[in-house]
Amino acid sequence: MTEKLSIAAYKKQFETVTSDDDPLFVQAAADSRKGVQQLIAHTHQRLERLAKVKSAFEKRFFYENQARQKGRTVIAGIDEVGRGPLAGPVISCAIVLPADFDVLGVNDSKQLSDHKREQLYPQILNEAVSVGIGWASSQQIDDLNIYQATRVAMLEAVTHLTVKPQQLLIDAMAIDTDIPQLKLIKGDAKSISIGAASIVAKVFRDHVMQAYDQLYPGYAFSHNAGYGTKAHLDGLAQLGPTPIHRKTFAPVSDFF
Repeated sequence: MTEKLSIAAYKKQFETVTSDDDPLFVQAAADSRKGVQQLIAHTHQRLERLAKVKSAFEKRFFYENQARQKGRTVIAGIDEVGRGPLAGPVISCAIVLPADFDVLGVNDSKQLSDHKREQLYPQILNEAVSVGIGWASSQQIDDLNIYQATRVAMLEAVTHLTVKPQQLLIDAMAIDTDIPQLKLIKGDAKSISIGAASIVAKVFRDHVMQAYDQLYPGYAFSHNAGYGTKAHLDGLAQLGPTPIHRKTFAPVSDFF
């Protein structure tokens, strides 16, 4: 007589199951213990949720697949972060992903928690073919205006790629380049490449602002990334602006 697996042993095995066709389901179905039957039900539910995530993930490859059908296999997604803060740079990321990219959690960075973005950041960098970062300083923002400075940062990100893209997918912007480009409104939620770029840009900028918090304490840059929170505005009122504040942005402009 074959000895039954313990429920703990079943649980451990079911955690690694990736398909409804796994023979473990057949084995466990013959076990009448309530705990085993609950494990079967929970695993089916987990696989159903995973299937939905994979389906949504694959749909966000639509524009990448469209480009590949035209023979454009090197596709860069581009996004930026930091247009709204009172301090710090605008950061842009251009990223080229492989056709078999499979980091399922990638989506619009605004829909993800800080913890989730930090988890995804090294996974994205590990799988990416190439990543370019563009930077427009607060002085450039003041000199050019925020829109033009963002375009400069995006173009710089593209030039820092180690491969030349044949197609650009850009979130809601257009840049000065002869590379074919497609502007997508809310592109970070529609394209895996733009979504990945949005995460990398956001985490990179957060790290920059954390470093600035050490250089310019009193504004809570580590917590607000330069946005106009109460702690930031209190620091501004008490200490005045720093070299990374944007002089043309109110209320910073009141100090000049």
